[in-house]
Formats: sequence, C-alpha cells, structure tokens
Amino acid sequence: MVECPELDGMGRKIAGQPLMKTPVMLDTSFLISLLDRNRPHHSVAQQYYKALLERESPLYFSAIVAAEIAIRQPITDLPLKNFRSLPFNTPHSMEVGRIWSLLCEIGNGDNGAAVKDDVKLIAQALHEKIPFILTEEESALDAYCERLRTLENANVRAIKLSDGFSYSAFNLDGQTDLETFCALGELKAFLN
Repeated sequence: MVECPELDGMGRKIAGQPLMKTPVMLDTSFLISLLDRNRPHHSVAQQYYKALLERESPLYFSAIVAAEIAIRQPITDLPLKNFRSLPFNTPHSMEVGRIWSLLCEIGNGDNGAAVKDDVKLIAQALHEKIPFILTEEESALDAYCERLRTLENANVRAIKLSDGFSYSAFNLDGQTDLETFCALGELKAFLN
C-alpha cells in the first residue's frame, strides 16, 4: 500500500446541502484502495471518502480491519482522526455465531480466514446498526450481505467501489437515482 497524503485536506461539509449522517463501516479493501493510487478503484474510493466526510457520516474502523491492515503497513498511515474505532467484543462474537449458522444452513461451502473476517464485519455492522460496508469489489462479504438480507431482512448492504460512485448508494431503501440507473444501462433494459 502507498500513503496518500492529500486525504487529510478533504473538507467536512458542502454548503447548502443536507447532511447525510448514515453510518458506514470501512473494510480492508476499501482502505487499501483509498490509500494506494495504483489500485483500479482509487478515485472511486476517494469520491466516497470525500462525500462521507462532507456529510459528516460516522466512518467506523473495525479492530478486525485494523489487524488486516497492520499485516501490510502501520495503521497510522490511515487518516485515523476521521474514523470511529470499533473494538470487536462478546456481543459481536455472539452475532458471528448466529450469522455463521444461518450461512452454513444454506450451504456456503466457505471456511477461509478472510471469509470469517467478512462475517465478523457483518456481525459488527448488524449489532451496531451500521447499514453499509464499503468494499472494493464483489466478494464473499457482498454475497453474505445479500444472502442475509434475503434470509432475514438483515439491513446491512455492501457498497462496491467496482460499481462506481453514486450518492444513491447510501439510500437505505436501495433505490437508485436516475443518473446511476442510466449509467448502469438499466434504463435501456427497462424500456425494452
């Protein structure tokens, strides 16, 4: 990972716009993309980061993610002053057990350490009522969020940098704005 110093100068508010204060959890791949200019989704990560800071959304930095980042570089390379630290505690562990049981019942077939960390992040988000997790691309985290939403209407959704930037990504009801709808080519498919 490469440090990206221009992140510290990003503003906290857009004059005249309502503030979106929806809490968001940041996963490891999002933070790697945010810091490393060579990552394919670096600019999208910067757009989300800037938009969230401007709207004063709480940005949660899990102890799980801190451990993953620390394997590659010091976590002090991150703009920690803009994050709310979230320790991993017993209630989160209990939620992991419940979620893992649900996912195993539908035959996920996964048991890797990265997958377990994804489930831990989802459990933290569910317990803390954080509706969004920013991630880089389609992954087990995204798939598990969708499975859980289907199984029990769990209100945690992964926002993928690979889908590009959209303000509507933070709509709690999942509705896409017209601009994003058109950009994804869905309007053309809808009209046909």
